[in-house]
Amino acid sequence: MSPRRAGGPGRGAGPRRAGDRSRPAALLAVVAAAAALAGCAATDAPASPVTSPAAQAPAPSATAAPAPGTTPDGTLLVADFGGDTVSFVDPERGTFDRVKVGTAPYGVAVGADGRAWVATAEGVAVVDTDQRTRLARIPYETRTGPVTTGEYRGGGMGIALSPDGRQAYVGVNVPDGDGVLEVIDTGTRKVTGTAPVGRRPFDVDVSRDGKEAYATGHDSFDVTSVRTDTLRTRRMEVAPYGTEGGLGSWLKPHYAVVRPSDGKLLLPFEGERLAVLDPRTGKVAVERMTANTHQHGAAMAADGTLLVVGTGPIASDDEQPSLTIRKPDGTERVVELDGPHEDVAVSRDGRTAYVTGGFTRDGYWNGITVVALDGRTPPVRLAAGERPLGIAVL
Repeated sequence: MSPRRAGGPGRGAGPRRAGDRSRPAALLAVVAAAAALAGCAATDAPASPVTSPAAQAPAPSATAAPAPGTTPDGTLLVADFGGDTVSFVDPERGTFDRVKVGTAPYGVAVGADGRAWVATAEGVAVVDTDQRTRLARIPYETRTGPVTTGEYRGGGMGIALSPDGRQAYVGVNVPDGDGVLEVIDTGTRKVTGTAPVGRRPFDVDVSRDGKEAYATGHDSFDVTSVRTDTLRTRRMEVAPYGTEGGLGSWLKPHYAVVRPSDGKLLLPFEGERLAVLDPRTGKVAVERMTANTHQHGAAMAADGTLLVVGTGPIASDDEQPSLTIRKPDGTERVVELDGPHEDVAVSRDGRTAYVTGGFTRDGYWNGITVVALDGRTPPVRLAAGERPLGIAVL
């Protein structure tokens, strides 16, 4: 769910040799050691904002808040992972209101009724986005240890709603263990079931018919399919580079989208490979991508255009942060971004992408980049949120 800057593909956008990402054992050891100091590794290090003036968003301007009950359509709702709030953001002028939801909010999903479901370290917060108030916070049934902050904190990560809005599915991270998918009845606001899933469920998606929920296990190289009627699970490995390196590997899945045309899951890897997972068979096909950068957030526009956030380099020959705009026929345009980003959402008219600057690793910034998808105007950086990660368009 994220956005990017006008321009062509970055340098060296051609395919790499098959061995370029296989990481021989000696190199893997170096990468694992470096990863221990950064975000996709097995130990957490406190992240800090970037300090380069060029990477900072403009200073926030005074933005008048609309009266409660009049939140405008098109407002952005972002989860402030660096705080305990969600921010309401005018996509042209910046933040105009905040609501406390709980420690280190991560993912956010918004239903047709305007209620937002926010995965925090403490539970799932329910927010009335029109009145801009928190209605409830639903504690997890899963024990995740003390409430903390940082990339490896326990608690909710990815979250999604069923097509009819009657259930919320949240991926709960259990530090040093497998994750859990918790099912919430949105009417009673109670947890009605749980299912085991992979480690650190970065993302949760739901099939178009609502019969399956999919939890992407970042540290277990997998997607777990959960039948929503029986909660029976099926693990499907998604590891186009293999699983060598384990927790210290950078080459793991992060976010996924469900392709409306055929129900397959699309998972980007390193700006080089798009893993196309058929949940019916568990088979994975791999297509070429061109950004050559570490990738996280993903979203899909109504016309089938895939948007993928490139967070920046992890190897010496990687490219800088970017937004890949991939058409249904596989053609791509790569838009350069200034500084790290994490997640992306697209406007309802499909013309604009909004990319959050929060980033799960070190180097985040407090803002959103607004990207015109037709490329006619350059990206605009907007001060917003506090280490914003998840994002939705109201």
